[in-house]
Amino acid sequence: IMQMEGLQCRVKVKKRKATGQPTHIAEHLLKRQFQADEPMQKLVTDITYLPFGGKTLYLSSILDLFNGEIVAYSIADKQDTSFVLDTLHQLPDRPGMMLHSDQGSVYTSQAYQDAVKGKGITMSMSRKGTPADNAPIESFHSTLKSETFYLEELTCTTTAIVEQTVRDYINYYNSIRIQTKLNNQSPIDFRRLAA
Repeated sequence: IMQMEGLQCRVKVKKRKATGQPTHIAEHLLKRQFQADEPMQKLVTDITYLPFGGKTLYLSSILDLFNGEIVAYSIADKQDTSFVLDTLHQLPDRPGMMLHSDQGSVYTSQAYQDAVKGKGITMSMSRKGTPADNAPIESFHSTLKSETFYLEELTCTTTAIVEQTVRDYINYYNSIRIQTKLNNQSPIDFRRLAA
């Protein structure tokens, strides 16, 4: 009867959850060994969101485990592979360097994996759902937000102000802010004295 009347019934389409493994998951090589003997030996990376005034920007940063220095970062209004590639391309080509991330889709993408290999970097990834495997960069992002966004209540502001706030904070964090674990020195001072 419905065909004769040209009617069709509406059917709710079930969404399927991806059950397969992403294709480019690197082994968990870092194994929470968050110390490095020299600069640019072991690096960790992640993305955090920067909420302000009903909007959100994203920060991709790379931290050197030798001294806790932020050695590369990018800010964008969306999380995509080109965003993390911008951050990655700030690193020097240094064969043997290890870069650790979570299993986010931007890090498991073919383009990112190819770029990492092209720089001679060994990739390591956290176990799924285990942020403690990437604790140093998670801690930095938390510190950045608590010492800037939450402290200064950057709620009604502009993208330019947020970007400048992050730039200023990373400069302060690397150059001025002392850390007990670095013998009460800033990351850059610690690296210079170790050279």
